[in-house]
Amino acid sequence: MINLFRNYNPFNIVWLAILLLVLRIGYMVQIPEKVEFIFVEPFARLLVPVKYEYAFSPLLNVIIAGGLVFAQALLLNSLINHHNLLGKPTFLPALMYITLAGLFTPFLTLSAPLICNFLLIWMLYKLFNLYKGEDVKSATYDVGMIVAVGSLIYFPFIYLFLAIWVALIVYRPFNWREWVISILGYVTVFFFLAVIYFMNDMLPRFTHIWLPLGKKFPDHISINSYNYLLLAPVILILVLCFFKLQQNFFKSYVQIRKTFQLLFFIFLITALSFYLNSEFRLSHFLLCAVPATVFFAYYFLYATKRWFYEVLYLLLFISIIYFQFNKF
Repeated sequence: MINLFRNYNPFNIVWLAILLLVLRIGYMVQIPEKVEFIFVEPFARLLVPVKYEYAFSPLLNVIIAGGLVFAQALLLNSLINHHNLLGKPTFLPALMYITLAGLFTPFLTLSAPLICNFLLIWMLYKLFNLYKGEDVKSATYDVGMIVAVGSLIYFPFIYLFLAIWVALIVYRPFNWREWVISILGYVTVFFFLAVIYFMNDMLPRFTHIWLPLGKKFPDHISINSYNYLLLAPVILILVLCFFKLQQNFFKSYVQIRKTFQLLFFIFLITALSFYLNSEFRLSHFLLCAVPATVFFAYYFLYATKRWFYEVLYLLLFISIIYFQFNKF
């Protein structure tokens, strides 16, 4: 399976579609009667003045979500190949994203983090271009606006604003104007939201938007113990990837090294920002799938023992399907 996707063969798109369906078949067989879809945060509800939470039937919800994941996989694959992050063109990033986006059953339906992954991929397109850009003020302004739009959809996305500053530290010499203009880009979107609040006589409630930022980081999270079993191969692949990266780190171009550093920080930001949500949802970690995809693809591209990496991926693939059919 892995060797098939190591090559950049357009026919692999067909295999991707088949694997996408297989990774969702267990959930579709036992699909619940109702599946809720929350598109925007409560404070941005004025922007969508219609009832949409149950606008789609459960089956249609899963099908649309699968279509979005498929589109994101191809976009991310194109981005990684365009910037030559892996050293050669391949379809492994698309395969890894489709696999990670099917990891848990909450990933299989429409959700705000799934929508935000389009914005995160768009951010990466712009952030990766900061390295060679001479005047990047417009790009940083745009990324600030992207983060603001993302936080309207899913508030924990606000922490990805830190990724802009991390990118400026990693890619660019210090220029205070580039840092400030990213803030202006973010403020622009919320300025228009404040105007909408004012027009609806709700301006005093505008400051309540930021209250979750003062929440204490939780000591523990409640998660089904069987999900930890599913995470075992994921953690193992990440550890193996970091060992492989360490071996080849100084053999890579400077831009590639800096990009992997940026992706690592984005992975940490997306993983640790879950606590801003009023109710813990496993779907939050779908945001981690974008940076993790690059690490997974890197390991499987440069792993040398075929029997080992093929069995490792097969174990992950089978585990995902098994836990969909078994709810325990």
